[in-house]
Amino acid sequence: MRRIAGIVLAVLLIGGVVAAVVAGRHGEDKGTATKTVRGVIGSEKADFFADPDVVKALAAKGYTVKTEASGSWAMEGLDLKGYDFAFPSSQAPADVLAAKYHVQEPLPRPFYSPLVVVAHRSAADVLAANGLATLDGKSRGTLKMGAYVDAARHNRTWQQLKGASRHGELTGTLYIASTDPESSNSGALYLAAASYVANGGKVVASKADVDRTAPLLRQLVSVQGAQQSSSDAVFRDFISGAGNPLVLVYESQVASLLAEQQPSSDADDLVVLYPDTTVNSDHTVVPLDANGRALGELLSTDPTLRKLAVRHGFRPQGDAAEFVAATADRTAYLNQKLTGVRQAPVPTSAVLHEMARRARG
Repeated sequence: MRRIAGIVLAVLLIGGVVAAVVAGRHGEDKGTATKTVRGVIGSEKADFFADPDVVKALAAKGYTVKTEASGSWAMEGLDLKGYDFAFPSSQAPADVLAAKYHVQEPLPRPFYSPLVVVAHRSAADVLAANGLATLDGKSRGTLKMGAYVDAARHNRTWQQLKGASRHGELTGTLYIASTDPESSNSGALYLAAASYVANGGKVVASKADVDRTAPLLRQLVSVQGAQQSSSDAVFRDFISGAGNPLVLVYESQVASLLAEQQPSSDADDLVVLYPDTTVNSDHTVVPLDANGRALGELLSTDPTLRKLAVRHGFRPQGDAAEFVAATADRTAYLNQKLTGVRQAPVPTSAVLHEMARRARG
């Protein structure tokens, strides 16, 4: 009898140890990621998802997010089987993907960023002296899109602008470098803004509108030669001193650089020009399953993740005060309230595709 009792006690003790080990393991897992979510994202969000603080904040909510970068419009041609979400840089390519994969609306839009033109100080000064821009200080100003479009129509060169001869780097045709509009969101939205101005302040909506604006858009693109598919690559080239003195990028890229490196030599020669007619890039999540939708909603609503998005230069949807407060030390470069900036409507995806095709020739 004693032997039986001893065996029972031993079993109970072993069971208790096993239970304690399991409980301990569960305790160790508390606060760590339990779901791995895979997605394809625009390259401008790569640094955000790689940020250790973002990784930690997502893990605290039970997620490990693994991403691959792609041009936003190029996502349409990818096989997204096995992915949980796609995260292009604006609503137009997101809508195309949502239709293709029968995704239920509405789509989460956690944050946005306006398009801006970064310029070397010499270029910005020459533009201002010739009525193509106004400067609000040493490092910030407004690009007059009407005047710029007119200059593009007439193939104006830097040499034709007064004051340019003092700067040896300002030669050749005056143009803004952008990404490939057939694969990259920022390049496509550049055409949307320029076409709106060229179309008399009306969104391009018909074949006649496309025909009317196509020659200008072709000029804007053809003068650039080979274009990159990544806004991240274009911006890094500009910061390194390579390439064109005027480059179209996302405001978020500039704000993030300034947050990380100001004051620095990288910012000494930087002027941020806000086009007076621009397009906002609404970063939109296309959930391909329940985990993807949950992640999209989390990015939109979680206070910690919203603060981290601002740290990376993005403007959270629904509360301008978050961005204004977080970038108070960067007002020399950033137009926090987008004063004097007009938001142009974006053509439908089909029209934008056709505009990009015609612009590329």
